[in-house]
Amino acid sequence: MQSALHITTKVLPGGKLEITDPELRVGEPVDVFLVLPEPPARPRRSALEIIEALQGRRVFQTPQEVNKYLQEERDSWDR
Repeated sequence: MQSALHITTKVLPGGKLEITDPELRVGEPVDVFLVLPEPPARPRRSALEIIEALQGRRVFQTPQEVNKYLQEERDSWDR
């Protein structure tokens, strides 16, 4: 029967791995499989959260300010 070992280790400088186990015999060939961890998921934000994060950066604070600006722009075209 084929045996398997599950060992968790850290990557060493230079991208090296070190595996030590008393069951491993010198000169015996082994197959090594690496399972890389999944990158942490970035938290998803709703559209409202994104808009609220921009509160301090908005040019207009209210719909009325937008309408006033647009009307002033339209009026400037007629001059």
